[in-house]
Amino acid sequence: MTESNAITLSTQVQYLQGVGPSRAKRLEKLGIHTAQQLLFFFPRDYEFPAPSCSIDQIQDGVNCSLVGRVEDVDLITRSPSRSICTAIIANDSGAVKLLFFNQPFRAEQLVLDQQVQVSGVPKLNGLQVEFTHPKLVMLSSDEEMPEPEILPIYPLTEGVKQTDMRRMIRPIIEGLSEQLTEVMPKDLRVRAVESLSCQGITVEHELPAIHASIRGLHFPADAQSLNASRTRLIFQECFVLQLALAIRQKRLSIERKAPLLKSTSMIDARIQNRFPFSLTADQKRVIQEIREDVSKPYPMNRLLQGDVGSGKTVVAIYAMLLAVANSHQAVLMAPTEVLARQHFRTLSSFLSGSKVRVGILSGSLSASERRRTLEETRSGDTHLLVGTQALLHAGVQFQKLGLCVVDEQHKFGVAQREMLRSGGQDPHYLVMSATPIPRSIAMTLFGDTDLSTLRETPPGRGVVHTYLSHAGWKDRWWKFVRERLDEGRQVYVVAPMIDASDVVDQQSIGENDVREDVSSVESVFEDLCNGLLADYRIGLLHGRMDQDRKQRVMEDFQSGKLQVLVSTTVIEVGIDVSNATVMTILGAQQFGLAQLHQLRGRVSRGVHDGHVCIFTDGDADPDSHERLKVFAETNDGFELAEADFRLRGPGDMFGKSQSGLPPLRIADLQRDYEVMSAARKLAKESVATEEFFVSDQWHELRGQVLRRYGARLDLGDLA
Repeated sequence: MTESNAITLSTQVQYLQGVGPSRAKRLEKLGIHTAQQLLFFFPRDYEFPAPSCSIDQIQDGVNCSLVGRVEDVDLITRSPSRSICTAIIANDSGAVKLLFFNQPFRAEQLVLDQQVQVSGVPKLNGLQVEFTHPKLVMLSSDEEMPEPEILPIYPLTEGVKQTDMRRMIRPIIEGLSEQLTEVMPKDLRVRAVESLSCQGITVEHELPAIHASIRGLHFPADAQSLNASRTRLIFQECFVLQLALAIRQKRLSIERKAPLLKSTSMIDARIQNRFPFSLTADQKRVIQEIREDVSKPYPMNRLLQGDVGSGKTVVAIYAMLLAVANSHQAVLMAPTEVLARQHFRTLSSFLSGSKVRVGILSGSLSASERRRTLEETRSGDTHLLVGTQALLHAGVQFQKLGLCVVDEQHKFGVAQREMLRSGGQDPHYLVMSATPIPRSIAMTLFGDTDLSTLRETPPGRGVVHTYLSHAGWKDRWWKFVRERLDEGRQVYVVAPMIDASDVVDQQSIGENDVREDVSSVESVFEDLCNGLLADYRIGLLHGRMDQDRKQRVMEDFQSGKLQVLVSTTVIEVGIDVSNATVMTILGAQQFGLAQLHQLRGRVSRGVHDGHVCIFTDGDADPDSHERLKVFAETNDGFELAEADFRLRGPGDMFGKSQSGLPPLRIADLQRDYEVMSAARKLAKESVATEEFFVSDQWHELRGQVLRRYGARLDLGDLA
């Protein structure tokens, strides 16, 4: 073993006191290889000491501790593996009974007249106070109750117990915590406290230094020490992340050049006069934010999020026409061909009779159509180009690209979106999301992006009513659907699968039943045509159909030739049929909250009230039922986003491919929103000054930012 005076932060754990090669192998499963990694292996929870209590004040079920002497011990052994050990512990305030099942060694441990500390949750059994399997501490005869200690609880692996982890970590903290490099100077820690207080987080004096924080996190002297240490380390992790994002945003604004898209009162009036309706106050505010951004010599990088039906497309059209008014082209990229063609039709209709030419580029174009579109884009004859991921392929060249609009940004990875940036100058960049983003996610995954939010719904829209069905509702619901069809409304029926072979478990189906237990569009389509909705015109739509067929079905539904559309989630974004006011969602437990909300948005496009009923395949598990209950109870997409975040967490919502950022070690995006807000504010203030990039006092912090995020966020050399 290495001598203690030679132990450093980089020492391999097998050479540390109380570890050795065998235990080091087990620690590797926890990602611990060095002394420093052991120091930064943070507790997941804490065991707080039970408050001391006199026996005559004990309350049933309330955790407490007491000190007394062993007055009686009895061991009853019924078999080698079955035993009961009882003991009586008494002091001046009374006596309690201890019970231990299948722990015969307790009879030898609890000798008569031994002084012992007992901690646990008591139960009142008549007049007798009983503790079952309490925690015991043996005391010497003249020893008083020991000082209460907060004990860390660590994540474990097979072969390593809590007591082992504590024994390994305690000497390392005492011997090595002083070797840790302080990356947050004292004046920065003071400013951090001020920033935290603005968010309602109270920290006395200043955040502790790093060595004191590590000490206080693993073995805190009291609750105040623990809180200060945790806050310091959580803030530091949030601050380093927000510094990286602020630096990236600053770097992009310096290094990239974009065309100046000027907006005059005349241009503004000409564009707004194109709209056959008045803009909402929210739309006007966001448009003003965009106008200010695109008038600067570096690229706008703005995320526009809004609830279903809030009018994001109108804002995007305004921005695209602003580019055209400044003799530049604009491109709109959609995740599916159905949505791209809808945007193309909307723009073409909207700009009918104007000199603005709209083109479309998608995978279903013939070779001659593709060549013509590419040439017209290259020559500048096409002013607005709409397309799918076909826009990312080689051969797409713009004469003078000024603006990129990406619809449903979460459908594209960061690298895909960046491919739209090309040429001598970078275009301005606007991404739209109809899936509201939780506040914490917006500050992290999109922290280098300016955020605009539309909450206001255009006037005249109907209210959507959502119903979480149960078995007894089926007949009543389909009767309601037929009544709405007879009134002239149109109906969506959504299933998660395309055909029965996609469904693992198929159950028996009655002659007149709709197979919501199978939830495949083909079987549901067949059942509706031959049963419940046989008297109505029904169409089928799913992703495996060729594009021409899908287009015909959509056009027939939009024109009213079809009254019912049975579909997969291919309709979840962009489909706008104002007369479609009823939706049945089958197999709803297979959808996330955001996807369900997107689907519901298809029946809120007109003046009539919408109705959505969700069915599950059999009995939904508790998590699914809770998710569906939340969905049925609120129409607010922003509330649903936060609920989805609470239920599923950021990893399930966005995944590694979207975030591209290493996981946080101690900060929690759900719990620590206020800390992240404080860190973001201070990071932006810090990066705004030249001092951050040149001052020696920021040297260590700059290094930590680069080590953690430099390569992932392409931060370059901060020096």
